[in-house]
Amino acid sequence: MAAEDRSTTTATHLLVVEDDAEIGMILRRYFEAQGFRISLARDGGQMRACLAADAVQLVMLDLGLPGEDGLELTRYLRAHWHGPIIIVTGRGDAVDRVVGLELGADDYVTKPFDLRELLARVRSVLRRSAAVAEPAPVLAPGLEFAGYRLDPAARSLKGPQGEPIELTAGEFGLLLSLAQQPNRVLSRDQLMNALHGRDNGPFDRAIDVQIGRLRRKIEADPAHPQLIKSVRGAGYLFAARVSRA
Repeated sequence: MAAEDRSTTTATHLLVVEDDAEIGMILRRYFEAQGFRISLARDGGQMRACLAADAVQLVMLDLGLPGEDGLELTRYLRAHWHGPIIIVTGRGDAVDRVVGLELGADDYVTKPFDLRELLARVRSVLRRSAAVAEPAPVLAPGLEFAGYRLDPAARSLKGPQGEPIELTAGEFGLLLSLAQQPNRVLSRDQLMNALHGRDNGPFDRAIDVQIGRLRRKIEADPAHPQLIKSVRGAGYLFAARVSRA
């Protein structure tokens, strides 16, 4: 069965991957009342079919799904799709939260949830994703550090050999925030403000998780980082020399 869809032509399109039909309909009714367009998928197959058939701006993903679970689907989405993901699940264990964020989710909301809070999270993640995608005229030529080239206008990062490096919206925004303020210690709160506007971001550990993902992508030895350094009790410092390209 294909994913269920109720269309409007201009509304932001959200895909809800949820096998509980009652919860799916609650989310559909509420978010459609807020002006969104909603598609429902009950499993990974329906999710893939919806993504292949139509443009989706954000995926809300349950973890306890039949067949492939939500963590497997998060991994799939990060490999094949680059929009924002919010995990919405009954699993409240900190390990699941960290694993979900490690795999590339942008936020993590546990059930039972308040619909108004979930709406705020969705809007926050969408704003962050849109802000990352918008050209930044002052920085349009790009930033260079340690052989890397960061281009805010194209939302791209290229490695020392010119190879493209895929970043999620959150990872790109975090790297841009760090690279714009080199050799300055930025606290987790400052980084959360830069990424989320502090609109009830997932939790401060999310910054640590995204830093870990970034290090694995740009550090020669992620276990002994030279570009993004931890400052105990204070936050993070971007230690590379940055120049305008």
